[in-house]
Amino acid sequence: MAARESRREHWETFWEDKQEVGEVYSNAGRVLEHLGRVIDLHGKRVLEIGAGTGRDSFPLVAAGAAVTQLDYAENSLRLLKRVSEQDGVPVRIVGGDTFALPFRDGTFDVVFHQGLLEHFRKPVARRLLEENVRVLRPGGLLLVDVPQRYHAYTLVKHVLIALDKWFAGWERSFSIGELTRALRSLGLEPVHRYGVWMYPSFFYRATREVLKKAGIRLPLYPRIPVLHALRASIRKPLLTTLLPLHTGLSIGVIARKG
Repeated sequence: MAARESRREHWETFWEDKQEVGEVYSNAGRVLEHLGRVIDLHGKRVLEIGAGTGRDSFPLVAAGAAVTQLDYAENSLRLLKRVSEQDGVPVRIVGGDTFALPFRDGTFDVVFHQGLLEHFRKPVARRLLEENVRVLRPGGLLLVDVPQRYHAYTLVKHVLIALDKWFAGWERSFSIGELTRALRSLGLEPVHRYGVWMYPSFFYRATREVLKKAGIRLPLYPRIPVLHALRASIRKPLLTTLLPLHTGLSIGVIARKG
């Protein structure tokens, strides 16, 4: 039996079903937050690869960046164009192949992707990262954001992959050490690492999707102010420790090109 893989048709179907952007969770806050810790984005040329809805990079425009969004799924490209026009966010939208980016060497100050690398097996993933590095200028930054391995999400994901029920066809996960080593092996120097405990939680999101199929719609974000404030007060000091790097749903590494 052929090994499972993530194919273009998976993403065309996924983005066709996600045309209602308000029903898609956004990670924009963390991309802007963590890039902002290591670089002043004003005037910088930024490329988001596998842009999806584009909401991870739209806020970078408000920070003064010149943003290019790239995806290969036509349904994503249509979504990017519609959202950018509706929200009045000036971005450059490009249809292209992440393994043969249609840009010259050293074009960008920042390249990033969230939810992309995990869909490729190791030799292919390395080619993807090499192409990222090619279009980065010397001293430029690469941000890679992926699922963290030691989480309940990983177990559920592998069960669904085995049943051929995973939305993306196939996906892997990373430890923070593995991701850091992968970037170092390309001659990049990690300058910042982070882990993220998702809000709402993975269990809430999964429950919401199951109930939605049964015709019951929970809010995208649960609105219980007291519980939210309590949760935030507990999380905030822990986010400065190593714990999120090893228990979070997602992890990211920002590395500099020498």
